[in-house]
Amino acid sequence: MKLRMLSVVVTALMATGAYADDHKEGVYLGVFGDYYNAEWENSRDAAGVTVDDSTGWGAELGYRFSKYWSGRIEYADMDFDLSGLRTDSVDGDRVGIDGLYHFNGGPFYALFGLKSIDVFDSNTFANVGAGYRHHFSENFAANFETAIYQGIDRGYTDVGAKLGINYFFGGSSSSKPVEPAPAPEPVVVVAAPVDTDKDGIYDMDDQCANTPMTDAVDAQGCTLYEDKEVTVSLLVRFPNNNSSVSQQYLDDIQAVVSFLNEHPETTVVLEGHTSAVGKAEYNKWLSKKRADSVAKQLIDKGIDKMRITTVGFGEERLKNMGESAQAHAENRRVEAKVKSIERVKVQR
Repeated sequence: MKLRMLSVVVTALMATGAYADDHKEGVYLGVFGDYYNAEWENSRDAAGVTVDDSTGWGAELGYRFSKYWSGRIEYADMDFDLSGLRTDSVDGDRVGIDGLYHFNGGPFYALFGLKSIDVFDSNTFANVGAGYRHHFSENFAANFETAIYQGIDRGYTDVGAKLGINYFFGGSSSSKPVEPAPAPEPVVVVAAPVDTDKDGIYDMDDQCANTPMTDAVDAQGCTLYEDKEVTVSLLVRFPNNNSSVSQQYLDDIQAVVSFLNEHPETTVVLEGHTSAVGKAEYNKWLSKKRADSVAKQLIDKGIDKMRITTVGFGEERLKNMGESAQAHAENRRVEAKVKSIERVKVQR
């Protein structure tokens, strides 16, 4: 709600008056309302007390040196809420200096400075922020700004906001009242360009008509594509001293078959493995036999055997180094992973 109210104030300032975008060199005096959000726990001179938000008022004296730079000193009378051992409030003071940089000499500016805030004890802060100044006349302006305060003495991080009125003494302003617009000249009515397929490219420049609304397009109105890696994996487990493929893995094998059919440029390597039980030489033979059994399933489903490679690793690449029955079961397996690159549409 507070942010919405501040947005309304800034919008109203930008929409009124005739001096919205100017700079005026010289001395100015300002007063402002102040809101400060603090979270100070256990202040040094008030242990157990947390210092919370403050509302107050203040005054500032500044000088606009040039189109881009100004400086100021400020004083703020603050009223902090307390929590902890006490539930009332306490007065505080803030004094400091700021440098302001005006973007392109216009109404928006960045600020940076140093502040000393005295409540129970004195704390020094560095602050940075941004603001907007709007001139209602040659000498009067309103400004809104917000800033982040970082504690130097202690690690507090606070935020604050100000809404104020400024009065400029003398000097010259680069702004001029907005003059009435000249009477419009007769114009020739030209038919608006048409974008039939609503892809953001007018028909006169669109080389690919009727592209789907979901597709991102290039400057010629044609669908954009990107390369995307797609994969399919296979894991088939086997009982002890067995190389027969169980019925429970036929759907997984069929998924690999479908992927290979959809991507005819791909090949597959079937890696056979055993547990560490038994002789290594026998396990090498058994693991290859397991890989060949899975390969036969692929070939029976129409995959060219020239696209299939089988390797038996025996017990060389154990997945589980344990000696339990569960560990041995995890190691008795055939694994495969097939990759391909698909050219897919970029979504709008």
